[in-house]
Amino acid sequence: QVQLVESGGGLVQAGGSLRLSCAASGRSFSSYHMGWFRQAPGKEREFVAGVRWSGGSTYYADYADSVKGRFTITRNNQNTVSLQINGLKPEDTAVYYCAADLAYSHKADEYEYWGQGTQVTVSS
Repeated sequence: QVQLVESGGGLVQAGGSLRLSCAASGRSFSSYHMGWFRQAPGKEREFVAGVRWSGGSTYYADYADSVKGRFTITRNNQNTVSLQINGLKPEDTAVYYCAADLAYSHKADEYEYWGQGTQVTVSS
């Protein structure tokens, strides 16, 4: 059974940092693209960052404009991806989801596998 499990969310003050982790199991994800999305109350799920597999052990990071310079995505191994978030802002408050698919996209509905999400709350 394929599972993606996120961890690392929490409540932090504005300007603080968090490190989110996603562990995938149930199959090898070495050739899968993996990404992070977030969904704030009343809003659509949006792309945050992704790690695009380009063959072998080469991956490329990709970010939404709104988080460039503050978020860093890392493919730790074929089944684990992390998201370092610095300089947190109240508008970063959302449930953060890990996702994986064979095709790379910024569109949430094009991803096959999803985690259950982890809550990030930033107080001002």
